[in-house]
Amino acid sequence: MLASRTGWRAQIELSIERLRASEQRLLALAQGGTAIGTGINAHEKFAATFIQELRQITGTGFRVADNYFAAMGSQDAAVEYSGQLRVLAVALLKICNDLRWMNSGPLAGLAELRLPALQPGSSIMPGKVNPVIPEAVAMVATHVMGLDAAIAMAGQSGNFQLNVMLPLIARNLLEQIHLLTNAASALDEQCIRGATPNLERLDDALARNPILVTALNPVIGYERAAAIAKKAYAEGRPVFDVALEMSGLAREELQRLLDPAALTRGGLHGGGGGG
Repeated sequence: MLASRTGWRAQIELSIERLRASEQRLLALAQGGTAIGTGINAHEKFAATFIQELRQITGTGFRVADNYFAAMGSQDAAVEYSGQLRVLAVALLKICNDLRWMNSGPLAGLAELRLPALQPGSSIMPGKVNPVIPEAVAMVATHVMGLDAAIAMAGQSGNFQLNVMLPLIARNLLEQIHLLTNAASALDEQCIRGATPNLERLDDALARNPILVTALNPVIGYERAAAIAKKAYAEGRPVFDVALEMSGLAREELQRLLDPAALTRGGLHGGGGGG
């Protein structure tokens, strides 16, 4: 759970950083370039005056584009921003798939996590709790990826100094932002905040997971650690119990080496490294 939670948070934070960086290029406007970027028939102070007024009205840091020809003939900034929205959609979809797997069960699945029950049951199975919010967010993410593909196609449709697909680009960008905003809020408020770990199931699965013996490699060697893992798996017993019989280590030392919380922090927990 710790690894998933911190990993999810990092994904979202990095997505926000990417969007903020791309936003700066999206704020460069071609206003004043007139028809094709030459600026013909526009007063020399028009662009700067217009941008200044727009900034005062909106409170947003718009600026004059460095090159009118590029700003009017291409929509690279919009394509980039849409791509970053797609990255966020991919991150949300990954998180939702994790939640669905961890919630799967309660008997034949992982059942590591209990999601809030937002429905009395499925349409055919009374009492079945469906992961409706992750499923809805997954659909949103998939749709956003499709909108991004359309924006990419529209972006390359700028012929010389004019792109006639600006309405499509603008519409899709706004829809992407609207959908992702609502989906992320729903995932947070109606799913993740109310999710609870199934500690009994987690403790049982962790205790029997052969991966624990990896921490013993620096102390007892790979071969003996592998033998412990194989025996624990074959007999369906906790790794700690088998290691206590076969490793030659004291109970207190094994408790320190196999502490799950310590293992999530990495490093060497015995032998040649610090704990």
